[in-house]
Amino acid sequence: MRDFADRLIAWQRHHGRHDLPWQGTRDPYRIWLSEIMLQQTQVDTVIPYYQRFLAHFPDVASLAAAPVEDVMALWSGLGYYARARNLHRAARTIIEAHGGAFPRSAAEIAGLPGIGRSTAAAIAAFAYGERAAILDGNVKRVLCRVFGVDGFTGEKAVESRLWALAESLLPEREVGRYIQAQMDLGATLCTRGKPACARCPFSEDCVARRENRIAELPTPRPKKVVPRRQARFAVITREDRVLLERRPPTGIWGGLLALPEIPDEVADVGAWTAERFGLACAAPQLLAPLTHAFTHFVLDIEPIRLHATANAAPHTLADEPTLLWQPLASAGDAALPTPVRRILDALQTPDLFSD
Repeated sequence: MRDFADRLIAWQRHHGRHDLPWQGTRDPYRIWLSEIMLQQTQVDTVIPYYQRFLAHFPDVASLAAAPVEDVMALWSGLGYYARARNLHRAARTIIEAHGGAFPRSAAEIAGLPGIGRSTAAAIAAFAYGERAAILDGNVKRVLCRVFGVDGFTGEKAVESRLWALAESLLPEREVGRYIQAQMDLGATLCTRGKPACARCPFSEDCVARRENRIAELPTPRPKKVVPRRQARFAVITREDRVLLERRPPTGIWGGLLALPEIPDEVADVGAWTAERFGLACAAPQLLAPLTHAFTHFVLDIEPIRLHATANAAPHTLADEPTLLWQPLASAGDAALPTPVRRILDALQTPDLFSD
């Protein structure tokens, strides 16, 4: 299909997306931020986060200078938190190793923390007009269907074939518009379910449509049992505050504030709370359980509420720098994982703290 790029560019001019907040700029910082936020996340979800983030950190220097806790707080609820930690690390790398100037080639950009080959290519194409191919989820889906590429795209051989195809289709000019067109087609027409094939510029040439294989391509990931894990979290309250603990920098919810996790071997939660935090609490109360799905496992959460009655100041725990008493009224401003936010939201009833 020699005119693939020309047809796609022409389609984008008339039917693509042109009013997203990160379009119409050559600023690599803004483009980079949008590309990272859009990984594994829908556009409608990203827009308010993108706007709030830019209001606080308008450039790479302000992001690099900020404490990572502030970055995580603004990212809270967006998920895939390693993206935020890598964004902060990359900003500091740009300041320290590149003199504050954003790298100007896809190869250099790919050397920053948290930026892979496809994301680097997109940034370079949009910011600098570099002729570089991308291969995100939308592009993989379009290429697999239009050209009839079989095999799970996560397999190395299939991915290599797709990269070669993506590079062979690159136009000589208007690379930025072409890259945007690929994203737009996959996001708006060639979707996973119920694709709008009649409006696609390749409807007459698409192998998947011609062979009635739209539902089969791309080839799904081989099915496997998703493991389940269980965790208990202590919802320790005192007056109008809840005790939060900062998670380690790696692992799930790395660097975020969360409810203290109760070790599996603990049978007496009240005794554990007294020993771990020096708090005397009323009898533990089971709260409504909830389930949270991660990429590779499902977490079944059992929140246990304990109301502290004595032996601790309500504002600080000086000997434990990772612990703090968070006012429930301002919990929405803290860097919390989504399940923790849901638990705290459910706690806020008018008579919660009445004795």
